[in-house]
Amino acid sequence: MIQQKKYYRSLKQFQKSQLSSHKVLHIDFTSYNSDDQLVLRLASALEKCTNLQNLEFDACYNKISATGASGLGISLAKCAKLSDLTLNFNSNQIGDEGASGLGSALANCINLSNLILLLEQNQIGAIGASGLVSGLSKCSNLSKLTLDLYFNQIGDEGLSGLGSALANCINLQNLTLILGVKNIGAISVSDLAYGLAKCSNLSNLIFVLNQSLIGDEGASVLGSALANCKNLQNLSLSLTYSNIGDQGVSNLSIAIENSINLLNLTLNLTNNHIGSIGVSHLGSALASCPKLSYLTLDLSNNEICAIGASDLGSALESCPKLSYLDLYLNGNQIGDEGLLSLGSALANCTYLSNLNIGRLEGESNQKFKNKCLKQKRLVFFRQDC
Repeated sequence: MIQQKKYYRSLKQFQKSQLSSHKVLHIDFTSYNSDDQLVLRLASALEKCTNLQNLEFDACYNKISATGASGLGISLAKCAKLSDLTLNFNSNQIGDEGASGLGSALANCINLSNLILLLEQNQIGAIGASGLVSGLSKCSNLSKLTLDLYFNQIGDEGLSGLGSALANCINLQNLTLILGVKNIGAISVSDLAYGLAKCSNLSNLIFVLNQSLIGDEGASVLGSALANCKNLQNLSLSLTYSNIGDQGVSNLSIAIENSINLLNLTLNLTNNHIGSIGVSHLGSALASCPKLSYLTLDLSNNEICAIGASDLGSALESCPKLSYLDLYLNGNQIGDEGLLSLGSALANCTYLSNLNIGRLEGESNQKFKNKCLKQKRLVFFRQDC
């Protein structure tokens, strides 16, 4: 039976409600001018919600520091039935102390199975990130985790700590990691990859590490790690502005090739240095995915020429179940020859029904479109201008 969600925007109204009756709550303090004292008063009230199972707390764009975040976590640990928790602390000031305190407190939420933690722009460094994930790794029933640490300063040490903690999260089935760590080293990427490799039960993974400059070496170790996640059905990787070339994407492709259960793939590799050799290896890997139905591939602003576009098209033509395709190749050098070859191949994608193509440079755009429209199963076509 689906429980009715109770929504509160006012702390006073929530305090006056029948606290012990709440099972599903949404408390919204977004841009509420909230400080630690207000959050602690809320935390005190939440302790009385003895039947609480599902809580969504939005507190972004406020003035909450370590005291408020840690205090809230301690109170939530007393909600013994809590299984689903969303905490949105984006754009606050919880820092290392608050992140570590929150992790330690949530480690005591013994029934927690689904956790969403949004902590963008919170002045969190390596110590805070390591302390946070160390606590979360003790949540033995956790199967779904979303962790957003974008626009913080976790660095190499924090990334390594995150990897060590993930290695203990063996029951995770759904994982979303949004990191955005600039100028990190190969060692810390290797530590993170080691942790991901231990999450052998993952079926859904969203991984964002943009502007990191991990290079070919970093992309290669990520590929090796993901190759161990053989149960993946839905995979989304975003590695933009990461200095990845042909070697890196070729090794990353190994993970895709080994993902025989993959149904849905989103791969964002814009603004790297991938050429035709790399995209050809990527295409071969895609063609080896027997169940792949949904593909979003963004290779904008790389170094792909006509040969690469042609090889990619031939590979997509060989994807036996591909039905939805979003493809972005603008900012490359595929020219009219590559454009027409790609169009001919897409027209032969047997099950393709939905096709969305990004803006392409060349004089043969209309001819490309005409070729694509020859696909008899196609019911939706769009090309960006």
